[in-house]
Amino acid sequence: MTGLPPFTVLHVCMGNICRSPMAERLLVVAAERLVGDKAGQWLHVHGAGTGGWHHGDRMDPGAARQVRQRGGDPDRFRARRLLAEHVEASDLILTATGEQVEFVERLVPDADGRTFALGEFGRLLRAVDADRLPPFAANPDGVYARGVALVAAVDAARAGRGPTPADDLDDPWSRGERVFSRVADEIEQTVVPLAGLLLGGPDAVGR
Repeated sequence: MTGLPPFTVLHVCMGNICRSPMAERLLVVAAERLVGDKAGQWLHVHGAGTGGWHHGDRMDPGAARQVRQRGGDPDRFRARRLLAEHVEASDLILTATGEQVEFVERLVPDADGRTFALGEFGRLLRAVDADRLPPFAANPDGVYARGVALVAAVDAARAGRGPTPADDLDDPWSRGERVFSRVADEIEQTVVPLAGLLLGGPDAVGR
């Protein structure tokens, strides 16, 4: 019997129809490739937008195509506006831009140690020594403990410095397929190693 909720990752962008839904669904793809159906029990992934213009809308068609082409499921998605309760319920918050990091921290000031621009988080992951994390355990409590330790290690690696402009994801809304593909590639550069570190790597499938 587990005493902890699944490790929860919140993805944030502006309208919650392009960047954050791609990040949400591509992290799920990466997790399922490692641990199969257990991913949904050990990891909860959700998203929201800093603005409410698209509340209730489906994923942008360009974003949905990228998710589908990469093995994910864009269906049954509906955009929503970011609320403090979404941040408070999350163990890791990944935003599309540094400006959105500031938005989250104004909304919930004590979320600063677990809020990162997605590109920033991916860059800092390379500084984390996986051997110093709690060993992977194939249960919700084990994944939760490893995830919390991973976030703390990445926060320590940034040493009080914030994201740089190079960490921002371009907004692909209303732009061509090439831009959506590039942004999806950049998202995978973070979410794939995140899933690998969180879930113990490709040999720790826990099935």
